[in-house]
Amino acid sequence: MNILMIGDIVGRLGRDAAREKLRSLLGQTPADLVIANGENAAGGRGLTAKIAQELYQMGIDVITLGNHTWDQRDILHIIDSDPCLIRPANYPSAAPGKGYVIYEIRNRRQVAVVNLMGRAFMAAVDCPFTAAERILQELPREVKVILVDFHAEATSEKLAMGWFLDGRVSAVFGTHTHVQTADERILPKGTAYITDVGMTGPRDSVLGVQPGIVVTRFLTQMPARFELVKDGDSQFNGIWMRISDDTGQVLEITRVNESNKIL
Repeated sequence: MNILMIGDIVGRLGRDAAREKLRSLLGQTPADLVIANGENAAGGRGLTAKIAQELYQMGIDVITLGNHTWDQRDILHIIDSDPCLIRPANYPSAAPGKGYVIYEIRNRRQVAVVNLMGRAFMAAVDCPFTAAERILQELPREVKVILVDFHAEATSEKLAMGWFLDGRVSAVFGTHTHVQTADERILPKGTAYITDVGMTGPRDSVLGVQPGIVVTRFLTQMPARFELVKDGDSQFNGIWMRISDDTGQVLEITRVNESNKIL
């Protein structure tokens, strides 16, 4: 099976880039499943019900989230009922929503998509490693393909999760830092890994934000309201994974890094 994971979609420009690139990419190579991190899709902070539907309509099947999960209160209206929207599984158990989904693709094949969030330089949440262990015990044995979106800041924590889950899941891919890393590989026991899938959004920006605002904040150490870049060149970051139906092992992982002009 072929699976496409799209890096953090940021704002309207990111949504437009995702729509345009999905149309061309899927026209060339059909995907059995398309996943995207959507926690920045609504103006750079959070996700709304309307924008979630926009992402589904463009061909995305499963949406993962992260530290901006609760930034839009509208999310509370859908997070319990939407079967394909997941938030980090290591949020406290009292939080609404779910941390993983088992998605059925054609020929009744099942894929588990798991969402976790790191703790280094992030908000205080439960341990992502113990959450991953718990989920592996909960998943039915017949589910061979297990994909983990680890939304984390520290590269060391992401690498540690890759090694922790090596041989026990199909892939561990990092999100959150918005800069695609060139370290995609298959770990020794067969798990595919990349530290960060990257960002789908404004190319000429600082992680999606107007560069001048960020530079001034670094120079002055004064607070500043971040504003997204809303026009100009965009980028589309993601990874393609070719996975064995029989074993659930990733046979090939390939980075996608494309840019285009949104008119």
